[in-house]
Amino acid sequence: MKPLPFLVTLLCCTLAKAQSNAESAVMLPITRLFTGMNLGDSVMVRSAFAKEVTMGTITKDKSGNPMIRKSELTGFLKAVGSPHTEPWSEPIWDAKISIDGNLAQVWAKYAFYLGKKFSHCGVDAFHLIYDGKEWRIFHLVDTRQTNDCNIPDTISNQFK
Repeated sequence: MKPLPFLVTLLCCTLAKAQSNAESAVMLPITRLFTGMNLGDSVMVRSAFAKEVTMGTITKDKSGNPMIRKSELTGFLKAVGSPHTEPWSEPIWDAKISIDGNLAQVWAKYAFYLGKKFSHCGVDAFHLIYDGKEWRIFHLVDTRQTNDCNIPDTISNQFK
């Protein structure tokens, strides 16, 4: 093997592995968020977020006009930690991850289930900051619908 192609191949593989490791690190707090939601563990969920957080849902007003319904992390944590009969599950797929220095963005499709019952689907859009030790979510917004979800069989079959 000639040295130049070997070095190019080695560099590409090294960069791909570094990107893979960086993307895995970005996904850790998102995984922790969803695990905490499923367990009803508001402390675990809180640990996924930065100190200052903005949250919202893209929805429609009574006239059908698009709007942002803002929400507070404290209310979300209270809902997660309050006893509920069915676990909350929010599997995601088709995650698109972008990283630039200490900023990361994750855009992923999701489906939300109460126990085995489908509730809604949409897109989660996360912005994360690297705080020098780990990635934390500082902004989370989602869309919600109940039709045309196109949930992969590998996910929907888990809830049958």
